[in-house]
Amino acid sequence: MEFGMFHEFQRLPGASEAEAFAQSLEQVDAAERMGLDAMWLAELHFAPERSVLASPLILAAAIAQRTKRMKIGTAVQVLPLCHPLRLAEEVATVDQLSEGRLIFGVGRSGFAHTYSTYGVDYAESRERFSETLEIVKRAFSEERFSHKGKYFAYDNVRLAPKPVQTPWPEIRVAAASPDTYEEMGTMGHAIFVAARTGNISELAPLVKTYREAWRRAGHPGRGEVYLRVPVYVAETEEAAREEPRESILHLLHTIGARLEASASASGARAIENRAARGQKMQNIDYEEVLRERMIVGTSASVVTRLNELSEQLGLDGILAELNPGSLIPHHKVMTALRLLCEEVMPRFK
Repeated sequence: MEFGMFHEFQRLPGASEAEAFAQSLEQVDAAERMGLDAMWLAELHFAPERSVLASPLILAAAIAQRTKRMKIGTAVQVLPLCHPLRLAEEVATVDQLSEGRLIFGVGRSGFAHTYSTYGVDYAESRERFSETLEIVKRAFSEERFSHKGKYFAYDNVRLAPKPVQTPWPEIRVAAASPDTYEEMGTMGHAIFVAARTGNISELAPLVKTYREAWRRAGHPGRGEVYLRVPVYVAETEEAAREEPRESILHLLHTIGARLEASASASGARAIENRAARGQKMQNIDYEEVLRERMIVGTSASVVTRLNELSEQLGLDGILAELNPGSLIPHHKVMTALRLLCEEVMPRFK
């Protein structure tokens, strides 16, 4: 099982932006020393009270220069907000700088606020995502290519540099809406699934749909599934339960309100059930959070829970959110990271 840390480069209350970068990079350096498999970088915009991670590829390049072993992933690059050729150039550059350690995680984000701030219609997000991904893949894999689509048109393009990995850095796609699971299975891309806006117990039938589509399309293997989930490991069960309580509830309430508000946005679809899911997040009981949206406990408890989820979902790896909500102090995040790497991860290798 691949073990990664999902990092938002959190800005803790009272911390400066410089302190947020310094503490976050200290966690990255520790993860490299401790043998973590992958560092996953979020993409968050216009939330200065929460995060300084607006430019994941710039930070990926910086991390590539201070690490030698650990993979570096985007989770996720929001494709509909990108210029495809510029994105392809930057992704290839990071893959070169990291000597082929980049994992290209992509998605379209569930929230319309960033789109409106960037001046992009959220109703266009699905079409823009598909067209951008197609262009980027062609730029990586073809010596020259031309494209004429709904949003972009190019003639006789030659990308430089090309990525180290061929035909492209591994692509993983965030699957949030039910139809995305089948679509990505058909296309043959690995997927991220998440336990933020829905319960873990709801994921199994969706993963089954993905793998059935994978098989029907004739792809080799079964299709890889990676779970992004808040994880908190502590020395005692009580500490593991109580130390992240305020932070995770703050996150769920905040995202729930935004999700509910986005239900009426242009481009929101009934299949996504945004209003109900958003209301649920704002009123969820902490006991249900512990059962359905987090993995918490001592190292032994976390090993047991991961084994259960691996059996239920056929997981290929996790993206552990060690500071969901951005309120957990830096030293406690470092402890959770150490316990994850030293006491949990070895049980799965």
